[in-house]
Amino acid sequence: MVSKVSALADAGREPGPISTPVISVENVVHRYETRTALNGVSFEVHPAELFGLLGPNGSGKTTLFRILSTLMIPTSGRAVIMGCDAAQDAASLRRQIGVVFQAQSVDPKLTAYENLWHQGHLYGLRGSTLKKRIGEILTRVGLADRAKERVETFSGGMQRRIELGKGLLHYPGVLLLDEPTTGLDPGARRDLWQYLQILRDEEQVSVLVTTHLMEEAERCDRLAILNEGNLVALGTPAELKSEIGGDIIMLDAAHDATLLAEHIRARFRVETTVMENQVRIEREGGHRFVPDVVEAFPGEIQAISVSKPALEDVFIRRTGHKFWSEDREANSESDKKRKKRR
Repeated sequence: MVSKVSALADAGREPGPISTPVISVENVVHRYETRTALNGVSFEVHPAELFGLLGPNGSGKTTLFRILSTLMIPTSGRAVIMGCDAAQDAASLRRQIGVVFQAQSVDPKLTAYENLWHQGHLYGLRGSTLKKRIGEILTRVGLADRAKERVETFSGGMQRRIELGKGLLHYPGVLLLDEPTTGLDPGARRDLWQYLQILRDEEQVSVLVTTHLMEEAERCDRLAILNEGNLVALGTPAELKSEIGGDIIMLDAAHDATLLAEHIRARFRVETTVMENQVRIEREGGHRFVPDVVEAFPGEIQAISVSKPALEDVFIRRTGHKFWSEDREANSESDKKRKKRR
């Protein structure tokens, strides 16, 4: 496994001393009637860390986000942020955290300045102190020159920056963001993540982000990967990918993937995983193995890909299935429809 010190060095950041976690999630369980959304999830977030909650729809990350942001009380277990219990001391905690929800919370009919002005009043900021802070925030998010323009005239990326500004206005030590890049174009996504890294490095703000996008998860210092309410992996992206030895080989079966996998296991003594109509193999020197398997089973393989391990491969190893699949997507849509009927 890659140590935390070496992982930070690889990312170009200097390792700091291990200190008290700013977020501590302790054996959190949450149930909706007969369905368990979170099943004993535990992890910690360190000071000035960019931490990701990665999972597909229905994995439990939104439920956990709502618990951390004091909108929901867990069935059991607890979440402590900056020394405050999210369930028992919610009022105190709300003054210490910034929250940016997936749904838009800016008022499009107000100017950028007015949106921040009203947000400041919610936190007891007034007069010259608030005016100065709004100026600082607008400058930091790159919108000082648009302060007097209505937010409805802004692009999606600019509106998201105002959302961030609202979350940071009261000097929070922890910033929670739920799928913050939803609806943004690639350029706006890149800008937002660069800004989150600046917050971490220059402002020493601890950032927790939920996401279902692998490329965004790669940008985090550490990750908690969730699947069907369970924590299936925890560590830096480099640590997690280092678990997988060698290359990832995917074989598209011409006929029966299960039968092809059995034949490959028997012939080459390698572990195989069947995923829909594909056979997945982890093996050192994948480019040397491919000609052998093609020669051994002519006509049984339609296509082949060889790649280095990625985060999805970590997910597959821990769960036995792909991050996204048609069956799981259909189940997720069914869950949404049931919630709407209620």
